[in-house]
Amino acid sequence: MKLFTVITLAVLAVASSQAYSAAHKSVLAAKNGMTLYTFDKDKAGTSNCYNDCADSWPPYTAKRGMKPPVAGLTTIKRRDGTFQWAQDGMPLYFWVGDSKPGDTNGDGVGGVWHVARP
Repeated sequence: MKLFTVITLAVLAVASSQAYSAAHKSVLAAKNGMTLYTFDKDKAGTSNCYNDCADSWPPYTAKRGMKPPVAGLTTIKRRDGTFQWAQDGMPLYFWVGDSKPGDTNGDGVGGVWHVARP
C-alpha cells in the first residue's frame, strides 16, 4: 500500500509540473519569466500608460536596435523618447502585482489589462 501511495504521488507531481509548463507557455513572458500584459486603452504603435499608470504597469522597455527577446516582437517609440516592446503593434507591460515568474495577477485588472498570448 505504501509503494502504491508513493507511485501515485510521483505521478501526480509529474502531471502537476507538466500542467504548469503548459499553462505557463500560454502567456507571453519576458526572458526573466515575468508575464507580459496589454492595455485596452492603447492603440497599435501608441502607449497610453504614463505616470501613475506606468508605476503600476512598467513598460517592457527596449534599446534602439536591440534584437527582439521573443520572436515577432517589434518596438514602438514612447512620447518620452524611450522604446517599448510591442506585439502586433500593441505595447507590452509588466504588472507590479506579479512577484515571481509565471504569476498572472494582472490579468483582467480594471477590465482593461490582459495577459499577452504568444
